[in-house]
Amino acid sequence: MIRLIATDMDGTLLDDNKQIHPSYWEVHQRLTAQGVLFMAASGRQYYNLLEQFDRIKDEIVFLAENGTFVKYKGEELLVNKLPLENARHFIEKGRGVPDTDLILCGKNSAYVESRHEPFIKDASKYYRRLEVVDDLTKIEDTVLKVTLWDHKNAEFNAYPHFKSYEDDFKIAVAGDVWLDITHKTASKGTAIERIQERFGISPDETLIFGDYLNDLDMMGVGYHSYAMKNAHPKIIEISRFVTRFDNNHNGVVETIKELFDLK
Repeated sequence: MIRLIATDMDGTLLDDNKQIHPSYWEVHQRLTAQGVLFMAASGRQYYNLLEQFDRIKDEIVFLAENGTFVKYKGEELLVNKLPLENARHFIEKGRGVPDTDLILCGKNSAYVESRHEPFIKDASKYYRRLEVVDDLTKIEDTVLKVTLWDHKNAEFNAYPHFKSYEDDFKIAVAGDVWLDITHKTASKGTAIERIQERFGISPDETLIFGDYLNDLDMMGVGYHSYAMKNAHPKIIEISRFVTRFDNNHNGVVETIKELFDLK
């Protein structure tokens, strides 16, 4: 019996236009009535997720910023912060990486010092609270992660600059243009395990959907692990199942309907 459904957002529940399929809301309502808990597991900012799920905000778990910040019914269940001195080091190093812009992701807001228009336009899709500041190293906030927006490709351009830090920090390629740096213990998988423990839900009772490299850790904490049809090859390789439909054809919801026999 599945009691927890955790789904990534971009490339997974959302189509390429960043929209949730209208059929999701009825499916959510029916399963919530049966006691199934939904979790939005994303690299997005909490305030962005809250806006997207405003109509059901007290019914789902928000796993934001790649597992560094988790809230349910307004209660903080997890804050896995990156020490300020480490964040400032990565900001200074990130400034030297060609073709990238930086975001300091705090609990209260996200901060940028670049006014590069394409960057600001794209970042605003994922961060509801976004402040332009003069110097990211001067920010005083609880830091959740340092993110690089890569004009080229995060996996092949920005990631090699930070690969050597992987023994002490989590370095996650979160999309074609995104690289996230967090505390070593921070991940979607770790955060989901915290929720499983809190609600007495086992991995065998957990259904997970993901598509990209920042989903790697979470695919192993639920037996029913589904890579999206459009997923990165490494996600497909480690998942038990693959959806019949991609994110542009409502793959998450259609799979849920099949598993729960919803007509």
